[in-house]
Amino acid sequence: MRDAVAEPGSHEPREFQKTPKKAAASGWMGSALEYYDFFIYAQAAALVFPTIFFAESDPQIGVIISLATFGVGYVARPLGAFVLGHWGDTHGRKNVLVLCMLLMGVSTFLVALLPTYDQVGLLAPALLVVLRLVQGFAVGGEISGASAMIVEHAPFGRRGYYASYTLQGVQAGQILAAAVFLPLAAVLPEG
Repeated sequence: MRDAVAEPGSHEPREFQKTPKKAAASGWMGSALEYYDFFIYAQAAALVFPTIFFAESDPQIGVIISLATFGVGYVARPLGAFVLGHWGDTHGRKNVLVLCMLLMGVSTFLVALLPTYDQVGLLAPALLVVLRLVQGFAVGGEISGASAMIVEHAPFGRRGYYASYTLQGVQAGQILAAAVFLPLAAVLPEG
């Protein structure tokens, strides 16, 4: 095996082929998909969840509690970044990013299958909170892992530019999540 060669002024080994465009594109797509799921929950928490997961005695309280479950996802994000970031360092970023996508996809799918408050009472919002914690955990791991992966593949002197693709994906996911509810608002019944 040949010795690692560094560019002048750089302390980076060049033993592996870097693919910055591929890394940036995959980081963008992963972030867009993860945050699409993360923010579609926000739309549903404001528009749909208060009536199906919380007692209908006071609609305003239902909206507040529903939006509080959205906030629960932010509580789990630092833990996800810490745990999954370490796992990415030791087991490879690609493995962790795939795990994050699976965690997010499965938890979002399970939210769609949850029983309503009328069917199982307080178990429905409790399960909703647990699944939201899983979503937050996955998003925390994804954003840190995708950013690290992109920076590791970016050329020296262009890391900030390439790392910005992760956050561009976040914004794209948020826009897509909001756009999905536009046609649904016209189709869904009032109240």
